[in-house]
Amino acid sequence: MKGIILAAGAGTRLYPASLPISKILLPIYDKPMIYYPLSTLMLAGIKDILIITNEDDYDNFRKTLGDGSQYGINIEYEIQYVQKGIADAFLIAEDFIDEDNVALILGDNIFHGFGFSTLMKNAIKNNIGATVFGYRVHDPERFGVVEFDKNKKVVSLEEKPTHPKSKYAVTGLYFYDGNVCEYARELVPSKRGELEITDLNKIYLKNKQLNVEILGRGFTWLDTGTHDSMLQASNFIQAIEFNKGEKIACLEEIALNQHFISVSDLEYKLSLNTKNNNYYNYISEIIQEYKLKQEVLV
Repeated sequence: MKGIILAAGAGTRLYPASLPISKILLPIYDKPMIYYPLSTLMLAGIKDILIITNEDDYDNFRKTLGDGSQYGINIEYEIQYVQKGIADAFLIAEDFIDEDNVALILGDNIFHGFGFSTLMKNAIKNNIGATVFGYRVHDPERFGVVEFDKNKKVVSLEEKPTHPKSKYAVTGLYFYDGNVCEYARELVPSKRGELEITDLNKIYLKNKQLNVEILGRGFTWLDTGTHDSMLQASNFIQAIEFNKGEKIACLEEIALNQHFISVSDLEYKLSLNTKNNNYYNYISEIIQEYKLKQEVLV
Protein backbone atom coordinates (compact mmCIF):
# COMPACT_ATOMS: atom_id res chain seq x y z
CA MET A 1 0.00 0.00 0.00
CA LYS A 2 1.30 3.42 -0.99
CA GLY A 3 0.11 6.82 0.21
CA ILE A 4 -0.55 10.20 -1.35
CA ILE A 5 -1.02 13.55 0.37
CA LEU A 6 -2.70 16.12 -1.86
CA ALA A 7 -1.31 19.46 -0.71
CA ALA A 8 -1.53 21.55 -3.87
CA GLY A 9 -4.49 23.80 -3.10
CA ALA A 10 -4.18 27.55 -3.55
CA GLY A 11 -5.65 28.21 -0.10
CA THR A 12 -7.62 31.23 -1.30
CA ARG A 13 -10.08 30.95 1.60
CA LEU A 14 -7.14 31.63 3.92
CA TYR A 15 -5.85 34.75 2.16
CA PRO A 16 -3.90 36.79 3.12
CA ALA A 17 -2.41 34.34 5.65
CA SER A 18 -1.66 31.80 2.90
CA LEU A 19 -0.24 34.29 0.41
CA PRO A 20 3.43 33.70 1.34
CA ILE A 21 3.21 29.93 1.88
CA SER A 22 0.97 26.92 1.28
CA LYS A 23 -1.89 26.61 3.74
CA ILE A 24 -0.74 23.01 4.34
CA LEU A 25 2.44 24.42 5.92
CA LEU A 26 0.61 26.85 8.19
CA PRO A 27 0.59 25.80 11.86
CA ILE A 28 -2.14 23.84 13.58
CA TYR A 29 -1.20 24.59 17.18
CA ASP A 30 2.46 23.50 17.47
CA LYS A 31 3.08 21.71 14.16
CA PRO A 32 2.76 22.42 10.43
CA MET A 33 -0.58 21.22 9.08
CA ILE A 34 1.21 18.65 6.85
CA TYR A 35 2.27 16.71 9.97
CA TYR A 36 -1.32 15.60 10.62
CA PRO A 37 -2.14 13.86 7.30
CA LEU A 38 1.38 12.43 7.20
CA SER A 39 0.90 11.01 10.68
CA THR A 40 -2.38 9.42 9.55
CA LEU A 41 -0.66 7.53 6.73
CA MET A 42 2.16 6.48 9.06
CA LEU A 43 -0.34 5.19 11.62
CA ALA A 44 -1.84 3.08 8.83
CA GLY A 45 1.58 1.48 8.37
CA ILE A 46 2.26 3.18 5.04
CA LYS A 47 5.92 3.97 4.35
CA ASP A 48 6.00 4.97 0.66
CA ILE A 49 4.40 8.40 0.39
CA LEU A 50 4.02 10.95 -2.40
CA ILE A 51 3.27 14.58 -1.59
CA ILE A 52 1.63 16.51 -4.42
CA THR A 53 2.14 20.22 -4.06
CA ASN A 54 1.99 23.35 -6.17
CA GLU A 55 5.04 24.72 -7.95
CA ASP A 56 5.62 27.66 -5.60
CA ASP A 57 5.76 25.54 -2.44
CA TYR A 58 7.66 22.53 -3.77
CA ASP A 59 10.93 23.59 -2.10
CA ASN A 60 9.18 24.49 1.16
CA PHE A 61 7.73 20.98 1.49
CA ARG A 62 11.09 19.39 0.75
CA LYS A 63 12.73 21.64 3.35
CA THR A 64 10.10 20.69 5.93
CA LEU A 65 10.09 16.90 5.46
CA GLY A 66 13.05 15.97 3.26
CA ASP A 67 13.05 12.41 1.93
CA GLY A 68 11.40 11.04 5.07
CA SER A 69 14.40 8.92 6.10
CA GLN A 70 14.45 10.57 9.53
CA TYR A 71 11.10 8.86 10.12
CA GLY A 72 12.05 5.58 8.47
CA ILE A 73 9.83 6.25 5.46
CA ASN A 74 10.26 7.27 1.83
CA ILE A 75 8.78 10.61 0.72
CA GLU A 76 8.64 11.70 -2.91
CA TYR A 77 7.22 14.87 -4.43
CA GLU A 78 5.25 15.84 -7.54
CA ILE A 79 3.77 19.15 -8.70
CA GLN A 80 0.18 19.80 -9.71
CA TYR A 81 0.65 22.68 -12.12
CA VAL A 82 -3.07 23.24 -12.75
CA GLN A 83 -5.82 22.77 -10.16
CA LYS A 84 -7.88 19.99 -11.75
CA GLY A 85 -9.53 18.42 -8.73
CA ILE A 86 -8.79 15.73 -6.17
CA ALA A 87 -9.04 12.78 -8.56
CA ASP A 88 -6.35 14.38 -10.74
CA ALA A 89 -3.89 13.23 -8.06
CA PHE A 90 -4.09 9.68 -9.44
CA LEU A 91 -3.11 10.82 -12.92
CA ILE A 92 -0.16 12.77 -11.53
CA ALA A 93 0.85 9.83 -9.32
CA GLU A 94 0.32 7.02 -11.84
CA ASP A 95 4.01 6.11 -12.11
CA PHE A 96 4.39 6.27 -8.33
CA ILE A 97 1.35 4.05 -7.74
CA ASP A 98 2.44 1.53 -10.38
CA GLU A 99 -0.84 -0.44 -10.07
CA ASP A 100 -0.37 -0.87 -6.32
CA ASN A 101 -3.10 -0.24 -3.76
CA VAL A 102 -3.04 3.36 -2.60
CA ALA A 103 -4.40 5.65 0.10
CA LEU A 104 -5.12 9.32 -0.59
CA ILE A 105 -5.52 11.92 2.14
CA LEU A 106 -6.19 15.62 1.72
CA GLY A 107 -3.52 17.83 3.22
CA ASP A 108 -5.95 19.87 5.32
CA ASN A 109 -7.71 16.91 6.97
CA ILE A 110 -7.10 15.90 10.59
CA PHE A 111 -8.31 12.63 12.11
CA HIS A 112 -8.20 11.62 15.75
CA GLY A 113 -9.74 8.80 17.73
CA PHE A 114 -8.91 5.72 19.77
CA GLY A 115 -8.36 2.70 17.55
CA PHE A 116 -8.12 4.71 14.31
CA SER A 117 -4.84 3.03 13.37
CA THR A 118 -6.47 -0.40 13.70
CA LEU A 119 -9.49 0.75 11.71
CA MET A 120 -7.26 1.89 8.85
CA LYS A 121 -5.14 -1.24 8.87
CA ASN A 122 -8.29 -3.37 8.73
CA ALA A 123 -9.53 -1.28 5.82
CA ILE A 124 -6.25 -1.95 4.01
CA LYS A 125 -6.34 -5.65 4.79
CA ASN A 126 -9.98 -6.18 3.81
CA ASN A 127 -10.30 -3.64 1.02
CA ILE A 128 -11.82 -4.90 -2.23
CA GLY A 129 -12.19 -1.92 -4.51
CA ALA A 130 -12.47 1.25 -2.44
CA THR A 131 -12.95 2.13 1.22
CA VAL A 132 -13.95 5.60 2.35
CA PHE A 133 -15.02 7.00 5.71
CA GLY A 134 -18.31 8.67 6.53
CA TYR A 135 -18.69 11.24 9.30
CA ARG A 136 -21.85 12.95 10.56
CA VAL A 137 -21.72 16.74 10.08
CA HIS A 138 -24.15 19.62 10.58
CA ASP A 139 -23.43 21.14 7.14
CA PRO A 140 -23.32 18.23 4.66
CA GLU A 141 -23.95 20.55 1.70
CA ARG A 142 -20.26 21.51 1.88
CA PHE A 143 -19.06 17.96 1.20
CA GLY A 144 -19.54 14.82 -0.79
CA VAL A 145 -22.54 13.13 0.85
CA VAL A 146 -23.29 9.43 1.16
CA GLU A 147 -26.87 8.11 1.32
CA PHE A 148 -27.74 4.81 3.01
CA ASP A 149 -30.81 2.61 2.88
CA LYS A 150 -32.47 1.18 6.01
CA ASN A 151 -29.92 -1.64 6.07
CA LYS A 152 -27.01 0.84 6.08
CA LYS A 153 -26.13 -0.09 2.51
CA VAL A 154 -24.75 2.73 0.34
CA VAL A 155 -27.36 3.93 -2.13
CA SER A 156 -25.89 7.09 -3.64
CA LEU A 157 -23.13 9.68 -3.54
CA GLU A 158 -23.57 13.39 -4.26
CA GLU A 159 -21.00 16.19 -4.44
CA LYS A 160 -22.00 19.30 -2.46
CA PRO A 161 -25.75 18.74 -2.87
CA THR A 162 -28.22 21.59 -2.36
CA HIS A 163 -30.56 19.19 -0.58
CA PRO A 164 -28.40 16.51 1.09
CA LYS A 165 -29.96 13.06 1.45
CA SER A 166 -28.11 12.41 4.69
CA LYS A 167 -25.94 14.10 7.30
CA TYR A 168 -22.95 11.89 6.47
CA ALA A 169 -20.03 13.50 4.64
CA VAL A 170 -17.30 11.51 2.94
CA THR A 171 -14.06 12.52 4.64
CA GLY A 172 -10.81 13.32 2.87
CA LEU A 173 -9.27 9.87 3.38
CA TYR A 174 -9.67 7.21 0.70
CA PHE A 175 -8.29 3.71 0.11
CA TYR A 176 -8.27 2.30 -3.43
CA ASP A 177 -7.19 -0.81 -5.26
CA GLY A 178 -4.83 -0.93 -8.23
CA ASN A 179 -7.58 0.03 -10.69
CA VAL A 180 -7.83 3.60 -9.43
CA CYS A 181 -5.65 5.19 -12.13
CA GLU A 182 -7.57 3.42 -14.87
CA TYR A 183 -10.87 4.66 -13.45
CA ALA A 184 -9.48 8.18 -12.96
CA ARG A 185 -8.67 8.33 -16.68
CA GLU A 186 -12.34 7.69 -17.43
CA LEU A 187 -13.50 10.79 -15.57
CA VAL A 188 -14.65 13.94 -17.33
CA PRO A 189 -14.41 17.38 -15.71
CA SER A 190 -17.44 18.57 -13.77
CA LYS A 191 -19.10 21.96 -14.20
CA ARG A 192 -16.39 23.26 -11.88
CA GLY A 193 -13.78 22.06 -14.37
CA GLU A 194 -12.46 19.45 -11.94
CA LEU A 195 -12.08 15.70 -11.82
CA GLU A 196 -14.32 15.00 -8.86
CA ILE A 197 -13.40 12.40 -6.27
CA THR A 198 -17.12 11.71 -5.84
CA ASP A 199 -17.36 10.68 -9.51
CA LEU A 200 -14.45 8.29 -8.95
CA ASN A 201 -16.19 6.80 -5.93
CA LYS A 202 -19.36 6.43 -7.99
CA ILE A 203 -17.49 4.10 -10.35
CA TYR A 204 -16.64 1.83 -7.43
CA LEU A 205 -20.23 2.10 -6.18
CA LYS A 206 -21.54 1.09 -9.61
CA ASN A 207 -19.19 -1.91 -9.57
CA LYS A 208 -20.44 -2.79 -6.07
CA GLN A 209 -16.93 -2.31 -4.70
CA LEU A 210 -17.38 0.72 -2.47
CA ASN A 211 -17.19 0.21 1.28
CA VAL A 212 -18.10 3.08 3.61
CA GLU A 213 -16.87 2.92 7.20
CA ILE A 214 -18.70 5.22 9.60
CA LEU A 215 -16.56 7.13 12.09
CA GLY A 216 -18.68 7.24 15.22
CA ARG A 217 -18.79 9.41 18.32
CA GLY A 218 -15.32 8.38 19.45
CA PHE A 219 -13.68 9.98 16.42
CA THR A 220 -12.97 13.54 15.39
CA TRP A 221 -12.58 14.69 11.79
CA LEU A 222 -11.51 18.25 11.09
CA ASP A 223 -11.39 19.89 7.66
CA THR A 224 -9.09 22.86 8.28
CA GLY A 225 -9.76 24.88 5.15
CA THR A 226 -10.90 28.12 6.83
CA HIS A 227 -9.55 30.44 9.51
CA ASP A 228 -12.26 29.39 11.94
CA SER A 229 -11.68 25.67 11.38
CA MET A 230 -7.91 26.13 11.78
CA LEU A 231 -8.47 27.89 15.10
CA GLN A 232 -10.89 25.19 16.23
CA ALA A 233 -8.39 22.49 15.27
CA SER A 234 -5.57 24.25 17.11
CA ASN A 235 -7.71 24.57 20.23
CA PHE A 236 -8.69 20.90 19.97
CA ILE A 237 -5.06 19.75 19.64
CA GLN A 238 -3.91 22.06 22.45
CA ALA A 239 -6.60 20.81 24.83
CA ILE A 240 -5.78 17.14 24.27
CA GLU A 241 -2.02 17.63 24.46
CA PHE A 242 -2.30 19.76 27.61
CA ASN A 243 -4.68 17.41 29.40
CA LYS A 244 -2.97 14.14 28.50
CA GLY A 245 0.65 15.24 28.29
CA GLU A 246 0.89 13.43 24.95
CA LYS A 247 1.40 14.95 21.53
CA ILE A 248 -0.81 14.36 18.52
CA ALA A 249 0.98 13.83 15.18
CA CYS A 250 4.48 13.69 16.64
CA LEU A 251 6.09 12.02 13.62
CA GLU A 252 9.14 10.83 15.52
CA GLU A 253 7.05 9.12 18.19
CA ILE A 254 4.82 7.46 15.58
CA ALA A 255 7.85 6.25 13.65
CA LEU A 256 9.20 4.72 16.84
CA ASN A 257 5.90 3.06 17.80
CA GLN A 258 5.47 1.71 14.27
CA HIS A 259 9.01 0.29 14.39
CA PHE A 260 10.05 2.36 11.38
CA ILE A 261 13.06 3.54 13.39
CA SER A 262 14.83 2.40 16.55
CA VAL A 263 15.45 4.30 19.77
CA SER A 264 19.12 4.64 18.88
CA ASP A 265 18.16 5.98 15.44
CA LEU A 266 15.96 8.62 17.01
CA GLU A 267 18.50 9.52 19.68
CA TYR A 268 21.20 10.03 17.05
CA LYS A 269 18.97 12.16 14.81
CA LEU A 270 17.89 14.25 17.78
CA SER A 271 21.52 14.89 18.70
CA LEU A 272 22.05 16.38 15.24
CA ASN A 273 19.01 18.62 15.46
CA THR A 274 18.57 19.60 19.08
CA LYS A 275 16.09 22.41 19.68
CA ASN A 276 15.26 23.78 23.11
CA ASN A 277 11.48 23.79 22.81
CA ASN A 278 8.45 21.83 23.95
CA TYR A 279 8.29 19.58 20.89
CA TYR A 280 11.88 18.36 21.01
CA ASN A 281 11.84 18.14 24.79
CA TYR A 282 8.87 15.79 24.39
CA ILE A 283 10.88 13.61 22.00
CA SER A 284 13.70 13.46 24.55
CA GLU A 285 11.19 12.26 27.15
CA ILE A 286 9.93 9.58 24.75
CA ILE A 287 13.48 8.35 24.26
CA GLN A 288 14.05 8.11 28.01
CA GLU A 289 10.76 6.23 28.49
CA TYR A 290 11.74 3.69 25.85
CA LYS A 291 15.13 3.20 27.45
CA LEU A 292 13.52 2.55 30.82
CA LYS A 293 11.17 0.00 29.24
CA GLN A 294 14.12 -1.79 27.66
CA GLU A 295 15.95 -1.90 30.99
CA VAL A 296 12.88 -3.42 32.66
CA LEU A 297 12.60 -6.06 29.92
CA VAL A 298 16.27 -6.97 30.33
